[in-house]
Amino acid sequence: MKNRLQVQHLLDFIDASPSPWHAVHSIEAQLVPFAFIRLHETDQWTLQAGGRYYVIRDDSSIIAFVVGQKPLADTGFKIIGAHTDSPGLRVKPNGASYLDGFLRLGVEVYGGPILATFSDRDLSLAGRVSYKNNQGAIESRLIRFDQPLLRLPNLAIHMNRAVNDDGLKLHKQNELPLILTRLSEEQLPQPYFAALLQAQSSIEAARILSWELNVYDTQKGAFWGAENEFYANSQLDNLASCHAAITALLDNSVLAADGTLVCALFDHEEIGSTSTKGADGSFLPDILQRIALTHATDRQDYARGLAKSIQISADMAHAYQPNFPLAYDPDHKVLVNQGPVIKVNAGQRYSTESHSEALFVNWCEEAGVPYQKYSHRCDLPCGSTIGPITSAKLGIRSIDVGNPMWAMHSIRESAGVLDHDYMIRVMKRFFSG
Repeated sequence: MKNRLQVQHLLDFIDASPSPWHAVHSIEAQLVPFAFIRLHETDQWTLQAGGRYYVIRDDSSIIAFVVGQKPLADTGFKIIGAHTDSPGLRVKPNGASYLDGFLRLGVEVYGGPILATFSDRDLSLAGRVSYKNNQGAIESRLIRFDQPLLRLPNLAIHMNRAVNDDGLKLHKQNELPLILTRLSEEQLPQPYFAALLQAQSSIEAARILSWELNVYDTQKGAFWGAENEFYANSQLDNLASCHAAITALLDNSVLAADGTLVCALFDHEEIGSTSTKGADGSFLPDILQRIALTHATDRQDYARGLAKSIQISADMAHAYQPNFPLAYDPDHKVLVNQGPVIKVNAGQRYSTESHSEALFVNWCEEAGVPYQKYSHRCDLPCGSTIGPITSAKLGIRSIDVGNPMWAMHSIRESAGVLDHDYMIRVMKRFFSG
């Protein structure tokens, strides 16, 4: 029952988070009742031992932390890193266009989604708009259309006879524009779309200067399987890991721990992490340094603290799908509902090495959690995570882990109910140990 409740909370979190900007807003809403205080990077900071704080950079990356009671040089940082973004489609700046009576929205591919899964779905838009307020300053506001607004209708099989043999292939420029509505000849596409944004945001269209809009699936998350042992939703990669990390941090026994605890949740992982708010940017180093500086930690003690630090890089893992056995290394088939996955790659696409791997195994055993180990097929390119990036940037030990899931980068992904609780339990053990 506890497993189901935790996963329902996860599904509710994802349903409330149709874009990275909404995800950070949802995370902030979880932190505030636990007396976390928002800090701004432009302000001077005064931090208290045991204090709970968070910092948001550009609305879609967030770092929450608890200041340790013990000196940083003695404990180091305990960090869990994950990412708030997911592969998908983003509306182009001048996306609204007219063709043969239809208003369509041109989109750009973000990351590496399985494009065919976006067809014939009840799609809508969510993100943020930037506008000029009454005082002439630039502000941003979240925006979300709850109703199905857009669609990418498939071509009938009568016109694409080979689709079941060759697969659905969509030309990224010509065949991805999404149908929004029918327009009369008197209506202009850009003003029509601007009026939609005005109605949804309550901001005059003339004051809306720009936007970042994510295409999302309006279907809610759900349990499935004969015993409701699985669940499905969009963005499990990687909002499930974000949710597990924040849930672990907000446990009362964890909040009372002596060390300095950090949850770092970044945008832009799916496009390489190289941005001001990505894992390859300065966000995490900046925050860790400021935590150290507010406690009069000198450079040598800060370096000592980093040397004692450790990170869990949490990102979802490829579960074995029995219909496609040849896609997996036969000795590394990880299964849903069988526990967190330790991800290993000799080319350092994952940050795991033998010592950090052994530490995670020990945490799992102490938490009573099963674990699995994954290695990619040698003849297939291996994906990567924020783990190697932040580990190299900070010089800290790291391990890459994740819960097993099916259909990674589909608009509708699936995972096992038991695994989410397993991951939360081992993360709690990591933070409190």
